[in-house]
Amino acid sequence: MSPEDRQTYPAEYAAAHGTFALIPAAYVFLVDGDRVLLQLRDGTGYYDGWWAASAAGHVDAGETITAGAVRETREEIGVEVAEPDLEVITAMHRTAPTGLPIDQRLDVFFTTRSWRGSPSRQEADMASALEWFPLDALPERMVHHERYALEGWRDGGLPPITAFGF
Repeated sequence: MSPEDRQTYPAEYAAAHGTFALIPAAYVFLVDGDRVLLQLRDGTGYYDGWWAASAAGHVDAGETITAGAVRETREEIGVEVAEPDLEVITAMHRTAPTGLPIDQRLDVFFTTRSWRGSPSRQEADMASALEWFPLDALPERMVHHERYALEGWRDGGLPPITAFGF
């Protein structure tokens, strides 16, 4: 099917049914043996002072989730990851108690054991450190939903689709 053959919702239907916004984001954990690369958030206004995924961010309009993961990894830590080297660990439907559209998320978490280049902070205004941690000794102050996904993957049995915050 060509893109021209796909239908779109009529404006009236979209106005009546399009009140729910869902923000897609991609998370990438670089894994080397029994350790994982994490970044310390800083200057973002969200979980500053907490450890987070090697790279993560919103998927841009018109961008696939895997292309977003590759782009965010390059932008945030300066390494190249190939889409086939991304292992999906879970797709997480996430919310927060505010009920605001910004808190309605679909986060897709990936790991990779293959990349080109040496990881380094590329966005000093958003992260103050980049460090390797043993998978069995993650930092105490790690972003909650990211810890949930990483520990679930590490321990085995993480479902392909998870819910967090409901």
